[in-house]
Amino acid sequence: MASSIPLNPLHISTLISLLLLLALVLPLGSSKKVDIRTVLTYHKGPLLTGDLNLTILWYGRFGRVQKSTIRNFIRSLNHNGNFNLEPRVSTWWKTIESYQSIKSSRHHKNPSIRVQVVKQMTDNSYSVGKILTQNSIPGLVQKAKSGSVAVIFTARDVSVQGLCTGKCSQHGIMGKGSLHQLYIMVGNPESECPGECGWPFHKADQGPQSLPLQPPNGDIGADAMVIGFATALAGTVTNPYKNGYFQGPKTNPLEAVSACPGMFGSGAFPGYAGKVHVDPHDGGCFNAHGVNGKKFLLPAVWNPKTSACWTTM
Repeated sequence: MASSIPLNPLHISTLISLLLLLALVLPLGSSKKVDIRTVLTYHKGPLLTGDLNLTILWYGRFGRVQKSTIRNFIRSLNHNGNFNLEPRVSTWWKTIESYQSIKSSRHHKNPSIRVQVVKQMTDNSYSVGKILTQNSIPGLVQKAKSGSVAVIFTARDVSVQGLCTGKCSQHGIMGKGSLHQLYIMVGNPESECPGECGWPFHKADQGPQSLPLQPPNGDIGADAMVIGFATALAGTVTNPYKNGYFQGPKTNPLEAVSACPGMFGSGAFPGYAGKVHVDPHDGGCFNAHGVNGKKFLLPAVWNPKTSACWTTM
C-alpha cells in the first residue's frame, strides 16, 4: 500500500508562487522572442525642413542663466564647432534631420534644418495669470506668431494645464490653412513638478530611485527646460500636423523623443539615465557639447534608420 506524504502549507504556497512566476516569464504557445521595441509609423504627412524660424515668448520672470542656457542650446543645433569635442548637439540634431531622408527616397543625404531665433518678447506681468489652461494658449501663441514656430517658455511660478502629468512640454497647431501657426509650450518644472519633469536632476516622484545628476549648466529649471524643449522641437519637426511619424492616438502620440522615455545614455533602464559624461570642474552631467563651451544633457531619439532608440553616448 502506498504511503502518502503530508503537504506543508508553506510548501504549497511556495509552489504556487513559483508556478505563477513561470507563467509571467515564459510565453504561452510560442518559443519566439517577444520584441517590445517601439516602432513609429509614418502617416504620409509633411515634415518640416529648411529654415525653422522661432519666435520666443518668455512668459513670467526668468533668470539670466535660464535664458542664456536655452538660447545657447538653440544655437548649438546647427553648430559643428570643434570636431575634437564629441559628442555634439549638432549630431543629435542630425538624427532628427534624418527623418526627412527616410521619408523620401529622393534624399540621398539628410536635408539641413536650420534653426534660429528671429524674435524674442517677454511678458513679465503674467497677462493671462499664473494658472494657464488650454484656453490660455491661443492668446499667447498669437503674441508670438511672427516666426514659423511660436515657442512659449513659462516661468517656475506658472502652472500649465496638461503639463507635469505624463509630459513636460507640448507642441501643436492653431488655426487652419494658410493662417495656421505651429507652437511649442515648455514649462519650468523647478517648483511645480521637479520629481516628474526635473528628473534626472531631481529625485523622481515614483519608480526606481537613483542619485540625481548634477545639471550641466548648474540650474535644474534651465537644464530640464532644454530637455522639454528638445522633446517638443523634435516632435514639431517629425510630426508637425499630427500625420507624420508617431505611434498611438493622435491626441497623445509617442513621437521621436517621447518614444524613448528616461534614456540619456547607453545602458539606461528605469531609474538610471544611462552612461553620461561628468565635468571634472563642476560635476555637471552631460552627453553633448554645444557653442561657447556649453554642455547639455539631451534625451534619446528614436532613430528611423535603425527603428530603435539612439543616444549620443
